[in-house]
Amino acid sequence: MSMQTRMWKPAEPDNPNDPHVREAANLLNHQEVVAFPTETVYGLGADATDEVAVQRIFEAKGRPADNPLIVHVATKEQVDRLVSHIPDVAHLLMDTFWPGPLTLILESNGEAAKNVTAGLTTIGIRMPDHPLALSLLKATEKPLAAPSANRSGRPSPTQALHVKQDLDGRVAGILDGGTTGVGLESTVLDCTSNVPVILRPGGITKEQLETVLPHVAVDPALADENNKPKSPGMKYTHYAPEAPLYLIEGTDEFFLEQVERLKEEGHRIGVIASRELAEQLSHERIITCGSRLNMAEVAGQLYHALREFKKSEVDIIVTEVFDESGVGAAVMNRLQKAAVNVIQPS
Repeated sequence: MSMQTRMWKPAEPDNPNDPHVREAANLLNHQEVVAFPTETVYGLGADATDEVAVQRIFEAKGRPADNPLIVHVATKEQVDRLVSHIPDVAHLLMDTFWPGPLTLILESNGEAAKNVTAGLTTIGIRMPDHPLALSLLKATEKPLAAPSANRSGRPSPTQALHVKQDLDGRVAGILDGGTTGVGLESTVLDCTSNVPVILRPGGITKEQLETVLPHVAVDPALADENNKPKSPGMKYTHYAPEAPLYLIEGTDEFFLEQVERLKEEGHRIGVIASRELAEQLSHERIITCGSRLNMAEVAGQLYHALREFKKSEVDIIVTEVFDESGVGAAVMNRLQKAAVNVIQPS
């Protein structure tokens, strides 16, 4: 599978008539796949109503076909075309959080391609909060199925360069909109039951949802790999860097002791740490991902940090365990999926 992958950097990212946006839209309207930025991570888009086009997403990513895809829309009218009905709670959430990093699971009416929903009766839909994504959606005049634009299992891309590293020669084009803001995928909220259920934590926190909803549940299946996924990001290894990732739980002092122990065992260690922890480390291979007091900053830099260490440089990557309040829940969800082990005080 090899093709010429075009790279575009539109001069007018918020203009659907920008020549680069039009060129990308034309390819999408001819069953090709194109990567584009959203406020969360870069997505790999295809016409959500065309089974052949959607299949090309799975082929480019090497993604299992029983993993459903999120559909991106530019208007609420496009949602109407894809679902059997929109419950009141979903209208409220759209009005409050769209455009933004919130995916709503609704009952599908079958208009989307079967391989988008992976055989489920439900569909995940969101409206991205990025000028270039919205321009592209308006230019194609179609909803776009778009998982993260990386090879399956790799850390999600937050820059066009990350997409090129993973998918050059495998996709028709990449729209470069700079570094994404949120840095972690959208929150996925199931609106098909009486109490909305978080299936994947992300850019909109449980606390934010609770400002407009009386009750929000968290799906216990988040920790169960055997359930059939109702949501992307709930099954299979995700976000894994090139070298095995270990989480170190406990005090900063315990973290420093473990780094020294692993070094004495002869390991070449890469460290991903908060600014507060990094200042205590005298280690040559450290990537700082922001302050532990600002989890939005950590979230924004996490995937870039996971991509930085190469197998040739390190054989183990270690990182600290972060507080799970707010967007910290999404950060720890991704780290737990990426990690092969947790080192804890005995």
